[in-house]
Amino acid sequence: MTVNSDPHFAERVSASFDRQNAMALIQATLAVVEQGRTEIHLPHWQGVEQQHGFVHGGVVGMIADSAAGYAAMTLVPADASVLTVEYKMNLMAPADGEMLIARGQVIRPGRTLVITKAEVFAVKNGKESLCALMQQTIMVMHGRVEK
Repeated sequence: MTVNSDPHFAERVSASFDRQNAMALIQATLAVVEQGRTEIHLPHWQGVEQQHGFVHGGVVGMIADSAAGYAAMTLVPADASVLTVEYKMNLMAPADGEMLIARGQVIRPGRTLVITKAEVFAVKNGKESLCALMQQTIMVMHGRVEK
C-alpha cells in the first residue's frame, strides 16, 4: 500500500465528510480513518427504510461509495481530491439490523485511478452479517481541492 506523505490526511478526510450534506441527511458518521481504510456507521431509523423495513439499497450504496471513496482519499496528496467514476455492488442479504457498518479499503492505489472495495455489514443483536459487497474505481483529481 502506498503511504500518503500528507500527515494531515485524517483531518482532511474528516473535514470532507463533514461537508457532505448527504451523509448528514441519513445520519451517517465517519467512525474510522486510517491509511487506505475508512469505516462509516449508519443507525437504522425509519427515514432510511424501504417498504419492508430494511435499510434501502440506495442508502446502502451511499455509505459503501463514501467509505471506499474516503479510503482512496486517505492516500492522495493534499492538493488533490477524488471522484467516483464507477462502482458495482452486490446486495447479498437484506440490510436488517440496528446499525450498518460500511468498511472501505483501497485494493490498488494509483496516480490517476484507485481501485477500492467496500463491505457493508448489518449489525443485529451485536452480530455482524455481510449484506453488500462493492468494487469501485476512483479518479484522482490532481490540483483540484474540494470547495
